Amino acid sequence: MPTSYAYKVRDREGKMAAGSMEAESEEAVVSRLRQLGYAPISIEAEKGAGLKAEVKLPGASRVKLKDLAVFSRQFATMINSGLSLLRALTILGEQTSNRRLGEVIVQVRAEVEKGTSLSAAMAKHPKVFNRLYVSMVRAGEIGGFLDQVLVKVAETFEKEVALRGKIRSAMTYPVVVFIMVIGIVGAMLLFIVPTFEALYESLGGTLPLPTRMLMGASNVLRRFFLLVVLAAVVLAFLFRRWKASQRGRYLWDKFKLKVKVFGPLFHKSALSRFSRTLATLIARASPSSRPWRSSARRSTTRSSPAPSAPSRIRSARARAWPPPCPSTPPSRQWSSR
Repeated sequence: MPTSYAYKVRDREGKMAAGSMEAESEEAVVSRLRQLGYAPISIEAEKGAGLKAEVKLPGASRVKLKDLAVFSRQFATMINSGLSLLRALTILGEQTSNRRLGEVIVQVRAEVEKGTSLSAAMAKHPKVFNRLYVSMVRAGEIGGFLDQVLVKVAETFEKEVALRGKIRSAMTYPVVVFIMVIGIVGAMLLFIVPTFEALYESLGGTLPLPTRMLMGASNVLRRFFLLVVLAAVVLAFLFRRWKASQRGRYLWDKFKLKVKVFGPLFHKSALSRFSRTLATLIARASPSSRPWRSSARRSTTRSSPAPSAPSRIRSARARAWPPPCPSTPPSRQWSSR
């Protein structure tokens, strides 16, 4: 478990500086400070560091697109200013506000220090750096324009964050209304409907079918409230597992595109993501067969199954080799090519 250390150092101009850093040991703190260009004077473990430990909630350490956009833009600025790759990763790993992203950056830096390429090191963390990010970084490494690629990725992620914000703002009102309706109906079944049960029994006679169904639902909800809640949680968990599968995601996205009110919104957002990703890949001179696959994976909506590898190869060959003219002899065809 990382421990917080308080340190005092001198910079290259001889000025004193102090601060704190979390690391596995004092040797790790000394190594990091020297890489940053400081001369360590004293390093001590902070007292009561265990009491300051943060409580990690489920999902609180998730890396968001906004964090990746900020990281990419800062990374590009450091590389463009002349900092080495290891030095830039060290600084970003310590100064990133997202703890999870900071830990991943430190691991990426360790892999790069061992001789692994930056794209290969990032590919080992698919939950943080997706295939688009890794492909773009690989293209920047090969072409020598890594800073430009990172700026382009940052712009892409920033536009994606803005698009998601617009979608959430458009869906906030209907979702809030739906939740309020569910809450009001549940409160009526639990507290209001039972007050009329004694009145209906005193009147006698046979109640209409809708009234009897309402009374039955109220009795079931009151008697088996915990079981109903547990069943709802289990169904929600199973639905998420089914939606995470390839077949379930395809069917769910197909259903979303056919919804009357929100279908056009989902359709336009998917086209926007696809077009933006494809434009980013083509602008960075990626191989012709990779942009289509990367943009298809990047799109969050799957309205049709992905083509098989033989069909992609046949279509690529058909585009690369136009059909010869029947009236031209074979020898002239090859000579013209």
